[in-house]
Amino acid sequence: MTTNCYNSPMSVEHIHAVPHLTTALSGPLQEIEEHLLKHQTHIEQWFRGQWQATRAPFYASVDLRNAGFKLAPVDTNLFPAGFNNLNPSFLPLCTQAVQFAAEHYCQHASNVILIPERHTRNQYYLENVASLVNILELAGFNVRVGSLSEDQSGPEHLQLPSGRTLTREPLSRDGNRLRIGDFNPCFVLLNNDLSAGRPAILENLEQPVVPPLNMGWSNRLKSDHFAHYRRVVVEFAKLIDVDPWLMDPIFRRCGKIDYMKREGEECLTRNVTEVIDAVQVKYDEYGIDQQPFVFIKSDSGTYGMNVMVVHNASEVVALNRKQRSKMARGKEGADITDVIVQEGVHTFETWGSDQAVAEPVVYMIDHFVVGGFYRVHADRGVHDNLNAPGMHFEPLAFVESGAACDHSKAPNADPNRFYAYGVVARLALLSAARELASSDDIS
Repeated sequence: MTTNCYNSPMSVEHIHAVPHLTTALSGPLQEIEEHLLKHQTHIEQWFRGQWQATRAPFYASVDLRNAGFKLAPVDTNLFPAGFNNLNPSFLPLCTQAVQFAAEHYCQHASNVILIPERHTRNQYYLENVASLVNILELAGFNVRVGSLSEDQSGPEHLQLPSGRTLTREPLSRDGNRLRIGDFNPCFVLLNNDLSAGRPAILENLEQPVVPPLNMGWSNRLKSDHFAHYRRVVVEFAKLIDVDPWLMDPIFRRCGKIDYMKREGEECLTRNVTEVIDAVQVKYDEYGIDQQPFVFIKSDSGTYGMNVMVVHNASEVVALNRKQRSKMARGKEGADITDVIVQEGVHTFETWGSDQAVAEPVVYMIDHFVVGGFYRVHADRGVHDNLNAPGMHFEPLAFVESGAACDHSKAPNADPNRFYAYGVVARLALLSAARELASSDDIS
């Protein structure tokens, strides 16, 4: 007997293979997957109730790490920039999810302005923008791409490696409405994470700006998100009777860091020690013969920048000037003063004959899982940050919403493992939804 894995706007039958999981320490993870399959009906009912209580973000992507003994999110991006890496077979699912999401902002939406990142010479990113434009157009919207560059006076036509042409145009204000020429949008969709701050031209608009400005990295903190995530997972873990740690990375936050002046170093070393010690306790509890480690990251920002892996606090003190300089400046030259110390989750999944390490990235539009891919890096190890130069992507239809879970197969079989990925990614999405609602209450 099979049952539908996801609450979805349509059914798709295409299935792809699961990469090889090299670790033998898969017992606890298979137990999680078994619990998820066993409680699938309750889980889907619980999620439906959560989305009725709290609206999902317009879109999001979640980076997961699969250690075999633990499956957890390590980053949640509300301005996802990899739509070009999704399997083309999921285009219909994406378009229907966009139609559903847009109804929250405009009942009769027809015009949308999409605002991308400023660094529009990045060909991979531009392909993402073009893919997003395509999804919006197939969903029935007129789309124009706006530029935040103040020195742009007319349309700019960009030729992409895929053969597509992307046109970006200067934005203008008409009172409290944003326009491109006489093009008057119903809402504004941001694919710019606002690391450089909140552009004045987007402030106090009549049209909805989604995601809202206060969810950009100039305001948002990863530590806030993972605090929400911890509460969500504790609640969810009671539903299926598992240890929340198996899905939740331990973390601490350090503020007022100055890498170059070595200010805040004591806070950093103390919290590195606390996280590693806490992880070791859990490793001992589960008989896991691995060395704990942590990721030290900027508490805001993305693109894999300002990330450092350490196995003990002495490595923090021993940082040389070049390493401290690398950690001190973020995207668009922003100073890094807030840091999150996050439990390192091994990634024991591999891809291809060379067994390159891989981690799943799950994409969602509104509360629907619409696909994903594996981030693969042949030159990195199981402890490393894979979001780095040299990575590549393997597009998969893995977490497809119409896939059928097969309860006659092992919990880690395809497509059952993909169901586990989709559940954990949606827990992160729900956390972002609560984070967004909390930010709306404050602003």
